Amino acid sequence: MSTKPMKPLPKAKQRVDLSQAETILCESCNNSLFIESYVLKRVSAIVSPTGQEAIVPIQVFACGGCGELKNLGGVADTEDLVG
Repeated sequence: MSTKPMKPLPKAKQRVDLSQAETILCESCNNSLFIESYVLKRVSAIVSPTGQEAIVPIQVFACGGCGELKNLGGVADTEDLVG
């Protein structure tokens, strides 16, 4: 018997019919195209868990038509990100 750890079995890939999925639209202009962007936040050493200053990237999606940020993550309000 081998003492090497066994590799986990690969999971079966499930196919999803995206034609049945809802298309997310911009609430301001009804555009369906979004641009992946990042808001960079500077965390001071005083509140950082490491005790060192850090830059934290937060992924957001900006409407390709009007530029409004779409809140798809856990942030309560996108205005809190850029304000």
